[in-house]
Amino acid sequence: MDIELEGFKTKDRYDIEDLLCIMRILRSENGCPWDKVQTHQSIRKDFIEETYEACEAIDEGDSGHLREELGDVLLQIVFHSTIEEEQGNFTFADAVDDISKKLIKRHPHVFGDVVVSSVGEVLSNWNDIKQEDHGQETYTDTLNGVSKAFPALMRAQKVGKRAARAGLDFRNEEDALASLESEIAEVRSADKEHEAEELGDMLFAAVNAVRLRGYDAEELLTRATEKFIGRFAAVEDMIRCEGVDMRSLDIDTLDTYWEKAKTSYGGNQI
Repeated sequence: MDIELEGFKTKDRYDIEDLLCIMRILRSENGCPWDKVQTHQSIRKDFIEETYEACEAIDEGDSGHLREELGDVLLQIVFHSTIEEEQGNFTFADAVDDISKKLIKRHPHVFGDVVVSSVGEVLSNWNDIKQEDHGQETYTDTLNGVSKAFPALMRAQKVGKRAARAGLDFRNEEDALASLESEIAEVRSADKEHEAEELGDMLFAAVNAVRLRGYDAEELLTRATEKFIGRFAAVEDMIRCEGVDMRSLDIDTLDTYWEKAKTSYGGNQI
């Protein structure tokens, strides 16, 4: 695709058509040496990273940061759609058309004559239409439909949730916890050959226990990791104030500092 810079003008404010034009110029023969050689595979990781950075901005409640990161995510969408346009497969406009039609079809209570009385009915209709659109004829098809590219915790929780829709689930939260305890026992008794498998089962059981209690495993682990970092920092600060290197202390001594950090970090028992 040969795009000439002639005719492109700088503006005080750009729109989506300008962004598409800029990307075509960058990908053109006389464009940017880096941009024009990129492929779906080479920028795949960038797409993931930009999405996570947008999520971080949401968590921070920082609108200015979110505005910037959403722009970066949009750039990735335009980048990938431009590559497809060059190959004659589809355009950005086609992707916009597809998602617009999908939203209309999956909201028959807004754009059609379906009547709903609760959010639960809305979600149920959405899932039924989605299953039909994807040609999922069995419940197993719906489980396989959960993207393998998701983070493992997220995928495990979605698989468990979809299995529950088919009726295959724990009777209650206590049963889920009992299953977790059983898996922990199996890890303790496993030989080296089966240890990794049992550890995986334990993690999956933990995700189900979290799900049955109404939480999101990915979010909880993120919070737990942040808490660990905070405690670690408190331990290090205490030790550094005494002029000691952490690595010179034995684990029992470090545990003592750790217990102190549990009450000192953030001013609360954490």
